[in-house]
Amino acid sequence: MGIFLYNIFLWLFRAGTHVASLFNEKAKKWVNGRKNIFKNLKATIPSGEKIIWMHCASLGEFEQGRPVIERLKINYPDYKILLTFFSPSGYEVQKNYKNADWVFYLPIDGASNAKRFLEIVQPSLVIFVKYEFWYYYLKKIKYREIPLILISALFRQDMSFFKWYGAMQRKILSRFNYLFVQNAESKKLIDNIGLSTICTIAGDTRFDRVIEIAASSKSLPLIEKFIAGKKVLIAGSTWKNDEELLQQISDFLSFNNIQLIIAPHEINKDHIEEIQKLFPGSLLYSSLSSSPQEINADVLIIDNIGMLSTLYKYAWCSYIGGGLNRTGVHNVVEAAVYHKPVFFGPNYEKYREAAELVAIKGAFAINDKDELIAQLNQFILNTSYYNESGEKAGTYVTNNGGAVEIILNYIQENRLLTN
Repeated sequence: MGIFLYNIFLWLFRAGTHVASLFNEKAKKWVNGRKNIFKNLKATIPSGEKIIWMHCASLGEFEQGRPVIERLKINYPDYKILLTFFSPSGYEVQKNYKNADWVFYLPIDGASNAKRFLEIVQPSLVIFVKYEFWYYYLKKIKYREIPLILISALFRQDMSFFKWYGAMQRKILSRFNYLFVQNAESKKLIDNIGLSTICTIAGDTRFDRVIEIAASSKSLPLIEKFIAGKKVLIAGSTWKNDEELLQQISDFLSFNNIQLIIAPHEINKDHIEEIQKLFPGSLLYSSLSSSPQEINADVLIIDNIGMLSTLYKYAWCSYIGGGLNRTGVHNVVEAAVYHKPVFFGPNYEKYREAAELVAIKGAFAINDKDELIAQLNQFILNTSYYNESGEKAGTYVTNNGGAVEIILNYIQENRLLTN
């Protein structure tokens, strides 16, 4: 894509988002969050501060950047952290993130916007996470000779960087000082376009994050009260079709005395009510009381955000949503870290960790209720098989930790920041 086409794309995207904001809540937040953005940046960020700027597309990328931010805060306490998001789904959830000094939307890419943004922020180090490649921002960062790294990057052969028409995209990659990629396939692709000297395999920083969460997870008394010592299938980040699938196995779960906890991806009122209709007699987490009375329900719906990664530790098995959609499965490692088997739908192959877990039988892709019931039944009948699968899942996560240390070592050894 040449710069002319890129500019047309930016114009169409901005215009389309403004139109969509008239009837779409997410688009409305995207637009409103950028109103007076430069005025707000200038009023909020004092001049002369030493700043590390990290940019994430959305919530998933934030979870990859988060462990790096937390280590930077410890190792470089004199530096402030500016965290930016492209998507409302990241910003709205993490706008009060305690380890960032400032959290903003990223102004849409453009020569003028990138110039103004960098003049206000004047970062000492810029960290982009995984997939964000904004032409003008990266060009201006390079021009100003600001150290720029990409972390938890994942590349595939079908990306434009590796096509005959991808000269502009390859130019974008060359503007990074260093690329920390997740796997050998990504490294090989980068090597093949002549960037081998600025690329290394570090792994996915999400593994470090989930390992840390699992090690420091706290008890959830109301969850323990609901489970009451029974087996529980915990379904996280579910969508409508995931919930319909779970409803189809509800008789099987009841017959085998297995509880069900559903933590949907969207917790708006309409979606929660749809789930309640699918599961008559289900309870909302917000309605649970700490009183000692017995809970007479088999299905619990989590109607809040923020507890899922800890919730998974109570699972007998976990089901991760998204795999029945075109967008693909959500975060599987935050469940696998607890050494329990994981299930998800068939759309997972773009997600390295999901594919690798399936390959070692720590996770299982299912297409319908019959496949899910058959696999759950095997675990019920064969405890050693269940234990072996869970152990494979947990060990896989543990063995993939260490990316944060590699990134921090690079920053220190190359003196990108000074204490």
